[in-house]
Amino acid sequence: MYVGRLIRCAAVLVTLVAGVAHLPAQEIGPVRGTLLIAGGGDTSGAIFERFIELAGGPAAHIVVIPTAGGAESYDESHSMVRRFKQAGAAGVRVLHTRDRRAADSDTFVRPLRDATAVWITGGSSGLLGDIYVGTEVQRELVGVLERGGVVAGSSAGGNIQGTYLARGDARLNTLEDVVGNLRDGFALLRKDVVMDQHLLRRNRQFDLIRIIEAQPELLGIGIDEATAIVVQGDDFEVIGASYVAIYDHNRTVEGGGEFYFLAPGDHFNLRTRVATREVRTRQQLDRIRDRPGR
Repeated sequence: MYVGRLIRCAAVLVTLVAGVAHLPAQEIGPVRGTLLIAGGGDTSGAIFERFIELAGGPAAHIVVIPTAGGAESYDESHSMVRRFKQAGAAGVRVLHTRDRRAADSDTFVRPLRDATAVWITGGSSGLLGDIYVGTEVQRELVGVLERGGVVAGSSAGGNIQGTYLARGDARLNTLEDVVGNLRDGFALLRKDVVMDQHLLRRNRQFDLIRIIEAQPELLGIGIDEATAIVVQGDDFEVIGASYVAIYDHNRTVEGGGEFYFLAPGDHFNLRTRVATREVRTRQQLDRIRDRPGR
C-alpha cells in the first residue's frame, strides 16, 4: 500500500512557497459564492454540514441535478432530495433531462433562478458534459454563484466543475486515450484546472501525472473519497476525512515528488499555487490515516 508513503509526504512541509511574483490578480475560483467539490463516497458529516450552512440552513432553496446517474427520469424520491428535506431545507427540487435542447431552454432552468444552492450527484461526468455544458444550465449555475449561492457536487458532480474533465468520455477506454483529449467542464474553476475524484480509494493518485506531463500549464487536483474542497475566490480549504493531492508541473515537494498532499484544514491559493498547511503532530496525522475508509 502507498498510504504510509503518502502520510509521510503529507507531513513534509508546513508552507509551500515558489516563484509566483508578478502573476495577474485574476480570480480562478468564483468571484462570488462558493464551490464545494467532493471526491465521492461518504458526504455525511463535515461535508454535508458545510453545504447546508452555505446553502442557507432552513431557508435554503436547493436544486438537485442527478443526471450523471444515467436514469431516464428522477423524482422527489431521490436520496439526496430526502436528505436535504430531512435537514430542514425550505425547498428542494429536482432538475433533470436527457435532452440537450431542453437543457438550453428558459423554461427548464427556471428552478435555478431562485436557488440558493445546487447539488450535482455522481455518475458519469461525460453524460453531464454532453447534456449541460454550453447550455442555459451552465449559465444559470454561474448565476447561482453570482447571487452568493453554492454549487456543489460529488464524484462526477465535482469533476464537472473544473475547466476540463479527466474522465469525461466513455468512448475513451484508458487513461492514455484521455491524455490530449480532455473535454470541457463547466469551468466554474475558470483557468486550466483538471480534477479527479476517488483518489486514494481507487488507487488513482498517479493518474493525473500523465495529464499534467502532456499539458503542463494545467493544475491538477485529486480529491479522495469522504473529502472535499470548499472554494471561495482563489482560496480553497480541505474538509472531510482524507487527502487532496496537488499536481503542479512547476512545483514539486522535497525529494522530487510529482504531487503533494493537503489534509483537512489546509488551504491552497489557486492563483499563486501556494499551499498553507497546518502544523500537525504525529498523533493528528495518525487520526486522519485511521478514519473509516483508509
